[in-house]
Amino acid sequence: MEEKQSTYSVDIITRGGELPTMSVGNFFHSPELFHILEKTSGCSPYMVIVRKEDGLVVAHMLATIFRRGSLLPLYWYSLGRIYGEGDYDIDAGEDDYLKAKSELFEIMLDAITKKFRRKLCLYIEFSDISKKMFGYRNFRNHDYFPVRWLQIHNNLVSKAPKDRLSEKLRNRIDHLYAMGVTTSVSKEKDDIDEFYKMLRNYYRFKFQRFLPKKTFFEQLIQNCDCHLVVTKYKKWLIGGSLLISTGNDTYLWYTASKRKSFHLQHPSTMTIWHSLHYSQQLGYKHLHFMNVGLPFKKNPKREFIQRFGGKPASCYRWFRFSISWLNRLLKWIYRE
Repeated sequence: MEEKQSTYSVDIITRGGELPTMSVGNFFHSPELFHILEKTSGCSPYMVIVRKEDGLVVAHMLATIFRRGSLLPLYWYSLGRIYGEGDYDIDAGEDDYLKAKSELFEIMLDAITKKFRRKLCLYIEFSDISKKMFGYRNFRNHDYFPVRWLQIHNNLVSKAPKDRLSEKLRNRIDHLYAMGVTTSVSKEKDDIDEFYKMLRNYYRFKFQRFLPKKTFFEQLIQNCDCHLVVTKYKKWLIGGSLLISTGNDTYLWYTASKRKSFHLQHPSTMTIWHSLHYSQQLGYKHLHFMNVGLPFKKNPKREFIQRFGGKPASCYRWFRFSISWLNRLLKWIYRE
């Protein structure tokens, strides 16, 4: 597929062997992740490539179609998923850079929206946009609607993670260590298997969130940019988090814990704590929690994560449903 817009050309690549050389700064838009998704059943990656007239790649964006289905209850549908706004290789001053980035993003947004519509995706979702208002006009022009969301990130540079904890939380962590709870980073197959079981139980009744097959996690965890933090009591795994390192930051993508295992009241506390501590030890500047849910007045998950000293920030997730009347209805519901 190739289209011409302005002085740029855009292609959508579906085979890893056809990917061109590109400047990569974000793991979520990397050829590495493309190849992992390509090998995972139920996933179809699409790399949107924008070139200048001389053939140089100036922007790219990784988008994925996930397929969901079940026999009991009977359903099947696919969804398009994009994390962030892509990677850009633009040599310009700040004002010109922002203008060029907006233009390139609109080209990629137009191309992937048309592609996913032809693929009959039930809906397309963009999340983890770097700035709340980035692409606002472009999304609106392509019939996306925004849903207010919440992001939390912890600064690991200005103050040590432990210094941000309350005395009560520090005492709880020390008590759990004294009881024999351990935390570490693992690539062991048994730990991956147990972690995936916990994730499946956690996501079992969650409609909006999608969990890829276990092979996806196995490939990710063997990657040097991915870390599986595990919490154990004796020999049993009771919690885990999947961390992705990209640039100067880490991102907590998936996490799950067993509830009140072996009379331990707060196994998730140890998992989150070690994710922060480990990220600081590696020298990263921030830890971002990728999904803390809708910004309801009361949100137990958000309140729990904020106990570790993170900073909340309002953001948007952008959605577009392929069913026209449903998309119009949701645009009206989420109007601003």
